[in-house]
Amino acid sequence: MTEMWMNMGPQHPMTHGLWNLRVKVDGEKITEAQPVIGYLHRGWEKMVEARDFQQIIPMADRLCYGSSMTWSHLYCRTIEELMDVEVPERAQWIRVIVCEMQRIASHLMWLAAVGTDLGSYTIFLYCMRERELFLDQLMNLTGARMTYNYPRIGGVRNDLPENFERDTLRVLNLFEKRLKTEYEALCDKTVSYRMRMENTGYLSKADAMNLGVTGPNMRGSGVDFDIRRDDPYEKYDEVDFEVCVEQEGDSYARYRVRMREMQESCNIIRQAFKKMRPGPVRVKAPRNAPKKTAFAHVEDPRGEGLMYVVGDGTNQPYRLKVRSPIFVSVSAAPVMLIGEKVADVPAIMGSIDMCLGETDR
Repeated sequence: MTEMWMNMGPQHPMTHGLWNLRVKVDGEKITEAQPVIGYLHRGWEKMVEARDFQQIIPMADRLCYGSSMTWSHLYCRTIEELMDVEVPERAQWIRVIVCEMQRIASHLMWLAAVGTDLGSYTIFLYCMRERELFLDQLMNLTGARMTYNYPRIGGVRNDLPENFERDTLRVLNLFEKRLKTEYEALCDKTVSYRMRMENTGYLSKADAMNLGVTGPNMRGSGVDFDIRRDDPYEKYDEVDFEVCVEQEGDSYARYRVRMREMQESCNIIRQAFKKMRPGPVRVKAPRNAPKKTAFAHVEDPRGEGLMYVVGDGTNQPYRLKVRSPIFVSVSAAPVMLIGEKVADVPAIMGSIDMCLGETDR
């Protein structure tokens, strides 16, 4: 059989965005893989150098529209480190709540996309239905459905609206019920779903660590690490939650990690509501930053999100560098794909939750 190269992307249903996966095949078997990115590059890191610190917050939302709250939160945390700003306790609790709601919404969007990869439109419909419930709550809080522009340097933009806690808890109760019944029946107990996900896209624990893979993709390979627990920020050190780890390292293990994480996010949100107390939600931040450097990292739904900033005494960053989790995870594509069949590529690449906005920046 003669080997040949195939291009999957940059415009292909499998890619979940503009990127190209070149695979060399021998019949149906993949013998080599080369991920190619750069089609979406926007020069985000360069653009922010021409704006002041406040103007960058809505731009951080656009790094990943599937998890915009996480990225604007990370940006504000980084600048707070640079300016030595202490965030009020109530604002820290609110940040925990909205970031976990964002994690659930992001994971649901991921599962919806994987459903279409596997040809299951029902999975897509179920996930979009539940995701709307969380987007409704975030819209009640922020006024926007996807790019929230809600965290601020020194806290959050506004306090929780009336009945926000009551309505959110109702959403959690309904979501947990469906998570344990409808989703398990649709995915875990469906033979075709498990056949496509189990024993495909294997990523060993050693490869995950050596390649720098983080988040659910790393925990699906048996690495017990979560920034929320191992380097806690905001109020994560005051809530009890389990770091979800699976040992198999295949696409199904990565799926199971995200499903369990959504349940843990529900538990975290409930604890946060119980522990938060009345108080201010924002302090005033200085206009100019000192001449020094700072960095912060958070547990994004796709892995470790990190920002490094250099202050030069002005009201603009001299340099702002973003560490994107999927930029690193996509480098593991050859490891996961070689030896697999072409028909399994959509399920395997879908299982790592691609987002080209934060990858290409």
